Amino acid sequence: MISNSNDRIRLSLAGLKYFLTFAFIFISMVSVVAQEAMVEEEVVVEKKPVKKTFESIWLIDAQTVMVPYKGTFEVDFQHRFGTWNNGYKDFYGVFASSNIRLGFDYVPVENLEVGFGLTKFNNLWDFYGKYAILKQMQNGGSPVSLSYYINAAVDTRREEDTKFTEGTDRWSFFHQIMAARKITDKLSVQISGNMSWFNYADVYDSNGEFLGEDQKAHFSGTFLARYKLSNTIGLTVEYDQPFTSSSSLRKPEPNLSVGLELVTSSHAFQLFVGNYQALVPQYNHTYNTNNFFDNEILIGFNITRLWNF
Repeated sequence: MISNSNDRIRLSLAGLKYFLTFAFIFISMVSVVAQEAMVEEEVVVEKKPVKKTFESIWLIDAQTVMVPYKGTFEVDFQHRFGTWNNGYKDFYGVFASSNIRLGFDYVPVENLEVGFGLTKFNNLWDFYGKYAILKQMQNGGSPVSLSYYINAAVDTRREEDTKFTEGTDRWSFFHQIMAARKITDKLSVQISGNMSWFNYADVYDSNGEFLGEDQKAHFSGTFLARYKLSNTIGLTVEYDQPFTSSSSLRKPEPNLSVGLELVTSSHAFQLFVGNYQALVPQYNHTYNTNNFFDNEILIGFNITRLWNF
């Protein structure tokens, strides 16, 4: 009897020993797996869009990839003085014929901005939309931001002041695909391909003499750069290069502009010199005759004001 009892005790102790050994191994394995899972969770970093590639929807005469937050309403005031090649006679263009545009923009849904504006030259009304297709991401994802912009403008001058024969002759269009990258916290760059289209193709000289029919589509490219000198001040550059011209009828001049940008949380003020004056992009890219290196340069500024609702 005693022998049997001792055998049962030994068997129970052996079973307990095996059980405790198995439990220890199981708990150790679970602990290792849990630690590995925690390490994996720690190294996973949420991908977020890069902020403030540009501070404004405008950089000098060009749109940027930026689309403000949903519910943002913006007012734009753009002014271009006359060229300064007459010197003191018209105070370096300040008292020469100037061009002005007043614009209004709104973001009804995320990544989509719509707006319209009125420009002094030719009494142009323009209507536009811009959509952010891609956004540059932190910690992987898209390396660039990509946006598409379209503008439609209508010349509303009196019929006797134009040579239009049809209502559709008054319309022109501009398409632009923009790619930008914030390279460092201070430097952002953007390139774009552009197409301008005018329904009306007849070309006249300054005396009103008919020169011929122009091609309707014009292609160009734009380069933008902004370098932050401080949190509120930046150095800006724009260059626009036409790729097509209409044989001898019209050869648009390229644009070169340099300036400074001052920003706050709700304002942007840009002051610059360049040789674009038209303010509506298809007119700048197709009809510009000012040559920067012939001293046909003008002073311009942009003011934008944001409200969030």
